[in-house]
Amino acid sequence: MHNISQKGMNEFPILQPEEGIPLFYPFIAPEAKDEILDTLSSRWIGQGPKVDKFENLFKKMICPNNYVVATGSGTDSLHLAYILAGIKEGDEVITPVFTCTATNLPILYERAKPVFADIDPETMNINVDDIEHRITSRTKAIVSVDYGGIPADYINLKKIAVKYNLKLISDSAQSLGSKIKGKSPAEYADFTTYSFQAIKTITTADGGLLSIKDQKLYDLAKRIRWFGIDRKLKQKGTWENDIKEIGFKYQMTDLSACLGISGLKHLDRIILKRKELFKIYHDNIDHHDIKLIYPNKDLDFDIVPWLCTVIVNRNRYGLMKKLRENGIESAQVHYRNDRYSVFGKRLNNLTNMNSLEDKYLVLPLHHMMQNSDCLNICKTINEGWE
Repeated sequence: MHNISQKGMNEFPILQPEEGIPLFYPFIAPEAKDEILDTLSSRWIGQGPKVDKFENLFKKMICPNNYVVATGSGTDSLHLAYILAGIKEGDEVITPVFTCTATNLPILYERAKPVFADIDPETMNINVDDIEHRITSRTKAIVSVDYGGIPADYINLKKIAVKYNLKLISDSAQSLGSKIKGKSPAEYADFTTYSFQAIKTITTADGGLLSIKDQKLYDLAKRIRWFGIDRKLKQKGTWENDIKEIGFKYQMTDLSACLGISGLKHLDRIILKRKELFKIYHDNIDHHDIKLIYPNKDLDFDIVPWLCTVIVNRNRYGLMKKLRENGIESAQVHYRNDRYSVFGKRLNNLTNMNSLEDKYLVLPLHHMMQNSDCLNICKTINEGWE
């Protein structure tokens, strides 16, 4: 079954805006051009004052109680988080099987082992009931991913992490602005990572950010981000600038930060637009073979949707074909990671993932859509498919 549906997925190339409603569309603020031109006319186009400005603005708006380090990508941020969490060769990290590979590849960078946990069928986030029995003496951390903007169950994840003395790492690449009991994931996790890749809620073309609670680890992160060099000491003279850690070139550039600064200024209206479109889906999709991924539990969540995912209980390929015939792009976006050779290509016995892997489908959700576009998609679905 999987191979047949996989073949179906490959039949649909990326849809261009002039052809209909694309799945994604990057948000570029009108004033971004002025920010970029200002930077191009200065001597700082790499990491400089605009990166500092972006970090300060992000900290103020999203995680005021934490330290923040802007990076070149969300993957860079995750790798830094794993290093700071002390993950080393032979260690194990309990992590979602269903996520972008960027969550789990950096675990392999450190020669550690991802231990895949099942998903919660209501949210497609990590299933908190499938974690404790996977903990061993080699387990060092738990990773959560806020799929589609829905926060993971951080209350219970934190309890498990504290109980077993594990680090809790939040991959919040998809959940910028989402909250649990009025707090961002960064308030619960030891390390929280964000992505500003082209199609995320705000973009820096490509970029990321790491939120850290501990000042010493924050100082270490800044050094590792830049080849292990303390840039403040470097400015005083290289003879004072010993390199004690293996570092990387993981910094954000000022040109990228320009897009981030202008995007953050529009974050409130971006969030309102995404919530408005998602509510239309929620209120208007009405077909017995379709279920919208959204938590039904009584949870104190403030969700900023990044994806609109539905479970198609009959002939997902047929629905994709019907949507494409009507100029509507749809896709899977992510795949279960244990199908990839790099992770051993050994399918785990994960009941919920096994049940849903041939059923989930992502619908368009972005700022360029009109409410009428969303209603049209709902109408197309409700009419049915072969």
